[in-house]
Amino acid sequence: MKRAVLAGANQIYGAERRMKTFPNQLFLDPECKKPFPFRLPPLGSARFHRIIVAHGASKACRAHFGSGSGSLMMDAFLVGDDHLAKRDPPTLFTIGQLNPHKGFVHVFDDATLDIVMQTLDTVSDFVTYLSKKEALFTRGIGVIAAGEEEILAHYLHHLNAAGEHDFEVPPNCGGLFFQEGTWQLFCIHPQRRAQIEANQVSYLWDQLIEKFSYHIMTATQQYTSSSGPHESEILLRFLAAENRTRRRMLAHGMLEVINKANERQRFVRIYQSTKSQEPYYVFLSLPSTHAKSEDEYREVRRGLLEAYLLVCKRMNPDAQDIVGIAISPTSESDCSEDLLYLNARDWTAELAAEAESLQADLKILQNVTLIEGRYSEYPKVTARARPRFVPNGRYPRNAPCGCGSGLKYKKCCIRTSF
Repeated sequence: MKRAVLAGANQIYGAERRMKTFPNQLFLDPECKKPFPFRLPPLGSARFHRIIVAHGASKACRAHFGSGSGSLMMDAFLVGDDHLAKRDPPTLFTIGQLNPHKGFVHVFDDATLDIVMQTLDTVSDFVTYLSKKEALFTRGIGVIAAGEEEILAHYLHHLNAAGEHDFEVPPNCGGLFFQEGTWQLFCIHPQRRAQIEANQVSYLWDQLIEKFSYHIMTATQQYTSSSGPHESEILLRFLAAENRTRRRMLAHGMLEVINKANERQRFVRIYQSTKSQEPYYVFLSLPSTHAKSEDEYREVRRGLLEAYLLVCKRMNPDAQDIVGIAISPTSESDCSEDLLYLNARDWTAELAAEAESLQADLKILQNVTLIEGRYSEYPKVTARARPRFVPNGRYPRNAPCGCGSGLKYKKCCIRTSF
């Protein structure tokens, strides 16, 4: 298994070198007849994440140990050919750094691949985890883990000073150990369960990305000003860059817009950027009551959405990227969507004058209500049930945990308070 992983790493390095040397020679088929439809970012700003999947490793690992999750163990001090050397104790089913001189490689097995991809199911969440984990394993301290899932549980449980998930290492700390069972406790924690339930609405955002992607790739948009997918995909980058928690927030806002718009009036909501890399979003829902045809309705709605983007820039001079999404209200029998983008960096006097005129003529954003809110990644849950007897006012360490996990309290929520 280890020889196969090391050989796979060499293939990864070769593919990376090829992409950097010939970025315009990427294809989707073995015959090299279908070019990759999007342009890669400049090499100076591109970030490569190297991943290997060790298929069959989980089955072999469970067979060897007789039980367990089947995830590969990890040891940061296991480097290069050390994987093949005989050591005491042996390092069976343990992976470290394959070749630090060429870059860190993430090795997933069958079990942890599903865990990581299903838990970090947005590109933003996934790539951020890869970056933080790579930084941890390459900082020169000892890192030992019972499995990838144990590292992931620790990562999702801790935040740094900037409010980001991270692996914070105390000063003068020589190493970290991620013990077995942390992932299991994370999964059964009530706040994790509440998070999964709260995130269900966020998948409306994923469906929107899929729908826009399909029409861009098949060139079936009703209207487009781009000359191909490589120009239209910039809009999808903004939508896809949102992490799961922000998708939950944006999906809630989008639903409110289409539910509040009715056959007589439109409804609009603007989400301001909280970070420099985040775009402003304009959500618009407009009834088709006065339109004579679907084509006329779409033209009027698209023009109104363009006007809102310009007025949004006028009211928010710091805005650099503004994404507009127009959707039919729920009162309509048919549903359609428009997606527009305004690069607001080149703001001229002519555009400012046009925005001012549109705001006055169309009565756009003249009576604005500012609403501030905060979305918690892990929603609060009601107090957990307690046993009927509580000696000395303390929760019995050996009593069944009140969260319903079936574990003893000392093995469960006493260790996993969020």
